[in-house]
Amino acid sequence: MDRLNYINSANAAFIDSLYEEYKQNPASVDFGWQKFFEGFDFGRGAEATSVTAETPEHFLKEINVLNMINGYRTRGHLFATTNPVRERRQYFPGKELETFGLSEADMDTVFNAGVEIGLGPAKLRDIRQALEDTYCRTIGAEYRYVRNPIKIKWFEERMERTRNTPSFTVDQKRLMFEKLSQAVIFENFLGTKFLGQKRFSLEGAEAIIPALDSVIQKGSSLGIQEYIIGMAHRGRLNVLANIMKKTYKEIFFEFEGKNYDEDSPFSGDVKYHLGYSTDVKTDDGKNVHLSLCPNPSHLEAVDPVVEGLTRSKIDFKYNGDEEKIAPILIHGDASVAGQGIVYEVLQMEKLNGYSTGGTIHLVINNQIGFTTNYLDARSSTYCTDVAKTVLSPVFHVNGDDVEAVTYVINLAMEYRQAFHSDVFIDILCYRRYGHNEADEPKFTQPVLYKAIDAHENPRKVYLDKLLAEGSITDELAKESEKKFRDLLQSQLDESKAEERFTNAIPMFEGAWQGLHIATEKETIAKTDTAVPKDELLAIGKSLTELPKDKEFFKKIEKLFQDRAAMVNQTQVFDWAMGELLAYGTLLKDGHSVRLSGEDVKRGTFSHRHAVLTLADSEQEYTPLDTIETDAKFSIYNSLLSEYGVLGFEYGYALANPNALTIWEAQFGDFFNGAQIIVDQYVASAETKWQRGNGLVMLLPHGYEGQGPEHSSARIERFMELCADNNIQVANCTTPANFFHILRRQIYRDFRKPLIVFTPKSLLRSPKCVSPLIDFTEGKFQEVIDDNFADAKKVKRVLFCSGKIYYDLLDKQQTDQRKDVAIVRIEQLYPTPVQQMAKIKSKYGKATEFIWVQEEPENMGAWPYMCRKFRKDDILKLDVISRLEGSSTATGFAKQHAAQQLHIIAKAFESPVGPVLKEKINKTTQKMATASAD
Repeated sequence: MDRLNYINSANAAFIDSLYEEYKQNPASVDFGWQKFFEGFDFGRGAEATSVTAETPEHFLKEINVLNMINGYRTRGHLFATTNPVRERRQYFPGKELETFGLSEADMDTVFNAGVEIGLGPAKLRDIRQALEDTYCRTIGAEYRYVRNPIKIKWFEERMERTRNTPSFTVDQKRLMFEKLSQAVIFENFLGTKFLGQKRFSLEGAEAIIPALDSVIQKGSSLGIQEYIIGMAHRGRLNVLANIMKKTYKEIFFEFEGKNYDEDSPFSGDVKYHLGYSTDVKTDDGKNVHLSLCPNPSHLEAVDPVVEGLTRSKIDFKYNGDEEKIAPILIHGDASVAGQGIVYEVLQMEKLNGYSTGGTIHLVINNQIGFTTNYLDARSSTYCTDVAKTVLSPVFHVNGDDVEAVTYVINLAMEYRQAFHSDVFIDILCYRRYGHNEADEPKFTQPVLYKAIDAHENPRKVYLDKLLAEGSITDELAKESEKKFRDLLQSQLDESKAEERFTNAIPMFEGAWQGLHIATEKETIAKTDTAVPKDELLAIGKSLTELPKDKEFFKKIEKLFQDRAAMVNQTQVFDWAMGELLAYGTLLKDGHSVRLSGEDVKRGTFSHRHAVLTLADSEQEYTPLDTIETDAKFSIYNSLLSEYGVLGFEYGYALANPNALTIWEAQFGDFFNGAQIIVDQYVASAETKWQRGNGLVMLLPHGYEGQGPEHSSARIERFMELCADNNIQVANCTTPANFFHILRRQIYRDFRKPLIVFTPKSLLRSPKCVSPLIDFTEGKFQEVIDDNFADAKKVKRVLFCSGKIYYDLLDKQQTDQRKDVAIVRIEQLYPTPVQQMAKIKSKYGKATEFIWVQEEPENMGAWPYMCRKFRKDDILKLDVISRLEGSSTATGFAKQHAAQQLHIIAKAFESPVGPVLKEKINKTTQKMATASAD
């Protein structure tokens, strides 16, 4: 390296500028630089003016030493000994002295640069050793990209002061050894007593148990009162037993299959997906609540649920104090690198509507995903490199060094509490067996598993260390092991002796007190959701009056004048007013309302305008905030995410069933980006995990010729998930009915997820309105009968749902068809079968009962209705719809219009003119050809 060229580069310019600042005011530069320049002045004398090519060689080497310090801080993690079972990849350039323009001949030279790491003037040998100890032992630290100098300094002061070397008392070490022993022995016991059963063991990563135990204590000392934990299946049983305090006996019952109850309404789940809640007492006597969320095999699906649950508790339980509760997410190396939901959740970290004060991310890095080698699992250097997108620091730590793992997680907790930011800990370890205990990993990783087979377990590694330093005796370790194995055996014996275990999961404690599991009768019972006229109009007035001292966009002023006219003159309300009145009346009654999704403040279709932006600034005005109440209205335009945000809102609703929590899709089609949350949580969590939820999903749906991506919210997908009264599915046609179903969600004594297919074109339709009396005297109507047809003349009854009703109505009214009745099924599930049966009784002369829908025959509600009524003697339904298709809708406006005309004409069997007939015939022919192809 040409040292003169090197010093004349940007480094010299930078140091020269610092030196100029120092000469003007020594206090203006960091303490380390003050000491450095003191030495520089002493060495050069009073004539020193700048850093140049003529600067003495020793000073140039001082700069090289500073470069070396920063090199270790920036890249030292690449050379840390973090892998317990195999050699690390090699990185170039390395950390050799020559890399920094230094040599062995400089090792005993004293450099003032030692001040930078707290040593003062020191030999290069000592400076380098301090850096090696800090950045290249069993802990590697990535933090220099964080960009915030305060955070960087925070890390450097703590790590370099201690050299990242844990310093625990003998008692603390013995406690860590005890927890590590519990983790190792518990897995070994399960493996020998339940041979071949899947348990997704923690073996190889057991250090996480003493680390979690320690961070609970550490967090408590820093003000944490509650932890929400999310993790996949690997190691879950160990966490349940040795952290959550789920009894070993209960776990053994599950292995024996005795937790099955044939009389239970719940179908249950495998033992390594289950959640648990408990209270633990710390060493200083404080109570800490722990919750482990249930999670399916979709490894990272629990992440947004944990964050939403945490945020809900911050809002309602802890009065906005993020320092009293913390989320911990435990990832796998393959999933944290491969699952996009991790990135979606990370992007929520600092957003106003979704922040939780920082998350501790632990990665159980087995260096393999199922059978996929890490080199095939990612392009990034580390599995945790996604953390850098949000400038989260990352620690890489050797999983065999339990003290290092514990030290790092405690440091991470301090950082979280200090800066309310996420932090990652990548625990390099291994998986003792295959993906599960019945798998053979040597099929695909023979070399790795040969090394693992020869490797001692973490307990033995730590025991040898403690024995060597005299912190424990071999006799004490053996006695402790025997005592714990005896405990496990006695718990197993007890579980075998008992015939049956009743799994009493507390569904209705805490915030859920007063609620209960719904009976089938309750799901179809009417709920009083009407609001007195004076109260409704008063709320309507407060929602439609704009403050005189603020300037709004002219179109907004006109919109609110029209809304005010609805309240003060016509007393007929459109969809947006019906929705806002539902929120306003709930707030008035003391129920908080939270609505989030893409562009929900204004509304995708510019209908809601729940939040107004002033014309001359970015200041916002929220009419719902004018309602006098202790309840809170929260509305957030979300990041462009469905999977993450829907999971978050599901978690939010899980923690507070007494608030109305709503997620709205920008277009209903887009919910399929969150299909995993719908399948694994919304539709099935109650039967799998005995966890209710009152989340509302608003999915804009309707065929208006906007193409296949903006037409269908996939009614058929929700209908195929309907069973056991698990969810509610509605497609309302009036603002009043939408008003009542939203209010009903809160005023029932149970909670079920509600999916509402909301309109688009109907938002401004003069026909899609409701009079005041429907709000003040009405209730939610599962079925709305025809009030135009003559029951004595009706030969054909058309059942329908949603927007197509208005197309059918227009045809019926135009042609004065009193012989055809149009009946709206507003609630698709639970299906109002009895009310539909009454419809048949009313229209006694009717010979045809037909389901009419806009969607293709293989989509929409028809596949469910066909199955529901195929053997039914009451209704033998036929269908009128678009022909079955692989795409939800055509992308051609003319073809859409022709298809729609065809459906309406067929519904009324009405004659058509030659021009329309030709259009219909062409469309039908094209549809039939496409279907055949």
